[in-house]
Amino acid sequence: MTVMTKAEFADSRGWSRPYVSKLGKQGRLVLTEDGKKVDVEATLALLGETSDPSKSGVAERHQRDRAEKGVHSLVTPLAPPSSMPPAGSGDSYQKARAHREHFLALLAEDEFLKGRGELVERKAVDLAAFNTARTLRDLILGLPPKVAGELIAITDTWEMERRLTELLRSVLEDAASLVQLDAELEQGAKEPN
Repeated sequence: MTVMTKAEFADSRGWSRPYVSKLGKQGRLVLTEDGKKVDVEATLALLGETSDPSKSGVAERHQRDRAEKGVHSLVTPLAPPSSMPPAGSGDSYQKARAHREHFLALLAEDEFLKGRGELVERKAVDLAAFNTARTLRDLILGLPPKVAGELIAITDTWEMERRLTELLRSVLEDAASLVQLDAELEQGAKEPN
């Protein structure tokens, strides 16, 4: 186990001291029990596990810049830059990132389909269905008090059936026109002026 101060660790890696302090605040430094020195091997392993693989190009560019400035000759890393973290250690980051990207793509697809009018919000559909069913129920239940006096005078069964069918058809047409009117009013409210 190699132990260094934060300043020595920063210098050995060619990093700035504020960057090493930032790593400490992020919990990406493995410190000794007294909290004053850095366990180099454990810290490098932790950094390998928690680094963003998509930023490897940035790290390579910074390494080239340091080499061009002559800093590379002063840097003596303890582990070669090409060393790989233990197998499977970076998998969790990649899996989490792939999982996130997958669901972001699904959200984008949902927004696209909503924009085309091929997808609607379930809450709006449920509310419209409930209101339609309630309107229909109210119209049908309002029918008997209106027609009871008229139907009591009819003695022919066929005439009674014809009149009831006519009244029910009229109620259903009224319900359809009310639902259509509600849909037109709701659509008009959504359209920009």
